Amino acid sequence: MRASQEKAGGAEEAAAEPRTFLEALDEVSEAVESGSGLPAVARAAGRALEASVIVLDAASSVLAVACQSSEDERVVMAGEAGSERVSLRVADLPVGQLRYRARGEPPAPSLLRLVSNLIALEVERAKAPERASVAAVSDFLEDLLARKITDRENIVARAGELGCDLARGASALVVRARPQHPEEGDWRARVLTAAERGARGIERTSLAALVDTDLRAERELVIVTPGVDAPAAKRVATAMLRELEAALPGFSVTVARSRHASDPADLHRAGAEALLAANVAEARGLAELSFEQTGAYRLLLPAMSEDPSELEGFFNETVAPLAAYDDQYETELVRTLETFLDADGNVAGTAERLFTHRHTIRYRLERVKELTSLDVNSTDGRERLSLGLKAMRVLGIVPPGGPAHEKGAEAGRVPREQKDR
Repeated sequence: MRASQEKAGGAEEAAAEPRTFLEALDEVSEAVESGSGLPAVARAAGRALEASVIVLDAASSVLAVACQSSEDERVVMAGEAGSERVSLRVADLPVGQLRYRARGEPPAPSLLRLVSNLIALEVERAKAPERASVAAVSDFLEDLLARKITDRENIVARAGELGCDLARGASALVVRARPQHPEEGDWRARVLTAAERGARGIERTSLAALVDTDLRAERELVIVTPGVDAPAAKRVATAMLRELEAALPGFSVTVARSRHASDPADLHRAGAEALLAANVAEARGLAELSFEQTGAYRLLLPAMSEDPSELEGFFNETVAPLAAYDDQYETELVRTLETFLDADGNVAGTAERLFTHRHTIRYRLERVKELTSLDVNSTDGRERLSLGLKAMRVLGIVPPGGPAHEKGAEAGRVPREQKDR
């Protein structure tokens, strides 16, 4: 009896012995090789690291949890009580994040690195079908906007393969989000996820993807939502804006939409309209704008979509020297000019809006004349400069901003030598 008890005690002691490095790693490898999925891999990783574990994708969506309780999960997710984060990467590309909290001693760095690599490969494998679908949507929308497909039947057929019926027409929307502070991980993927969730809450077959365009170096988040009229697109835009603002605190968000295109062959035009509206909305600091609300900017749509070089040339001849001067000297000539024109050429009104002395406004307008050879006091000068500003906005060119340091802007005080000017 005593021998059997001693034997049992020895077995318990052996079971309590910590596993070797290779044993811990082997369990995670077996979970990956078995194809049991991310939850099983996360549980194996938790045992190997002797830690509570949460796996997230690049958009910060939770993929798998291996924690001891809901409170333990909350602590790990919030990064509290010694919780740590490890970026999951494959071929130097971020695919997600591992969040963990050791239950005792921290895991060995080499074990943590190898386990993280195995989890990253599993995340990459699990996301492969989804990425293939995202790539197909992105390719379709890029071809649509670039007019690589113009035949109605072809457009409807390709959209149908992606589960979207465009036979009765659709609208295009463009979403832009800018973080106001440094963000961890792939924040653009989070923007796409939130926008897609908002759009599909209204129209479940909406297509959304980040696409390359000829007008901007950055990829644009474009959504095509099927529908029979403009109000449908308005509802989608409102839902997306609400979802983005809730999911992305600390971001400035813009949602722009086109007119309704009853013929799918006109969707390339709808895409251009949404891009123009997005540029104008950002320039005006608006969260939501439709193409119909862009006013006189609508007249510049053909130039933007057909031959933007003409607009670029006009911008270079008028407002570009002011933007370059602002960038070099941290002045506000472009902003002053915009405000002056919005105030119908009234210096006092401009000074009041900018909280600046009117002598400073006059000085800046003189600099505008010197740099552009255009006089804001003449009808022709005002018209050309106004069109130059519109070209800047339509092209999505953001003027430099910053505190004014030019002569005459010393906290609204005018230097003695300027008082008699």
